[in-house]
Amino acid sequence: MYQAQPPLEFIQPKYNQYFLRLTHLLLPAWMRAQTSLTKVEAENVELLVDLYRQFQAGKIRFMLAFRHPKTDDPIALGYLFSRIVPKVARRKGINFTAPVHTHFIYDRGIPLWAGAHIGWILQHLGGTPIQRGKADWTGLKSARDLFANGAFPMAAAPEGATNGLSEIVSPLEPGISQMAFWCAEDLQKAGRSEQVIILPVGIKYSYVTSPWDAINDLLTDLEAKSNLPPVPPPNVYVPTENSEGIFSHLYFRLLRLAEHLLTIMENFYTKFYHCKLPTSGDDELPNDKNEAIAVRLRALLDVILQVAEDFFKLQPKGSLSDRCRRVEQAGWNCIFREDFKDMNALSIVEKGLGNRAAEEANMRMWHMRLVESFVAVTGSYVRDNPTPERFAETLLILWEMVTRIIGGDTQKRPNLGKQRANITIGKPLSVSDRYPAYKASRQGARLAVADLTKDLQLCLEGLI
Repeated sequence: MYQAQPPLEFIQPKYNQYFLRLTHLLLPAWMRAQTSLTKVEAENVELLVDLYRQFQAGKIRFMLAFRHPKTDDPIALGYLFSRIVPKVARRKGINFTAPVHTHFIYDRGIPLWAGAHIGWILQHLGGTPIQRGKADWTGLKSARDLFANGAFPMAAAPEGATNGLSEIVSPLEPGISQMAFWCAEDLQKAGRSEQVIILPVGIKYSYVTSPWDAINDLLTDLEAKSNLPPVPPPNVYVPTENSEGIFSHLYFRLLRLAEHLLTIMENFYTKFYHCKLPTSGDDELPNDKNEAIAVRLRALLDVILQVAEDFFKLQPKGSLSDRCRRVEQAGWNCIFREDFKDMNALSIVEKGLGNRAAEEANMRMWHMRLVESFVAVTGSYVRDNPTPERFAETLLILWEMVTRIIGGDTQKRPNLGKQRANITIGKPLSVSDRYPAYKASRQGARLAVADLTKDLQLCLEGLI
């Protein structure tokens, strides 16, 4: 990412049934070795089994629209498809004619930070990539074709990216809804009678054992890195969720750490980027500390994004997620360049200048990455429901910020304890029933996409 390169190539899906079988065989061992997951549970699986039965009978085309709180989600879903769904199908006396699997849409940037081997794996499992920050017509065409004609249903995360929080759904991107209407349109043009459905799927994580000791250790580490003095523990240290004393102690330290890091970042962007920000002493801030932190955080995230947007000459339009995607794409345009297709035709001087531009673009994207982790953070997530899961999720977001600032590897997240994933199958949303309103006019199409996106948002929130 520090050197100018030829433009990103589209990774053509190449589904391989033998590789899928091997993946299904090795998945439990991979899950235990590479993730904190020890168990995957699912609710309303009978509904998913019936949809697969209808899909294989040629009656429907459907897309699983799943929550995306963390990078373990594909592993949990893979376990659902390879173990849980076939087991429930056998119990109901249903025999599928093909493996229980999905085509899926993934971010083209994943192979850049996870490695080219991950791109190869996603490709041979039948995934299709898309660049999120621009109109990626090649990626959209591939996804659209797989939705209408692929051997399996589709799967995608309508939030567009992980937000690190099991119990907050980020604002959904409208692309999934639009793609569903395109599928209905393609089927109608081909004279096909299949119904098009979007299936909301919730994913939530919980700890097998409350990780208060691990939370305490991580807090201590972040306090040391932030130069915060230690806080003496309460007299009775019983690290369980039933101990109000230990929670109050840890929560006080979490708030203190968050406020301290916020002040450091405010001072940094005020001093070196000449930004004006509200500070802890401002009279206009709410009296409640949590609410004041939330207001200051939103102002800081806006300023950090503006630092990147000013460099790329971008207007600050839309949500934080929308702005992050535009900054990312602008950075990629400076790194993966159309005029660098033939590297041999370039002089050493041209390559050198291209590398300087790539370095600067990558540095500006660094600011955007800070914001990316906080797009769904509120000032009261832990206070509203003081579970160890919410505490740990918030602390891990702070860990990621500190790690990114000091130049550490954000992929090596601390393992605070063994977890279980709970997957909930929601109520299907019929796209075909909405299609007449979609095709009535351009205004009707826009409203239909917006209404479907809104209903999907409510469905996913209802699955928490």
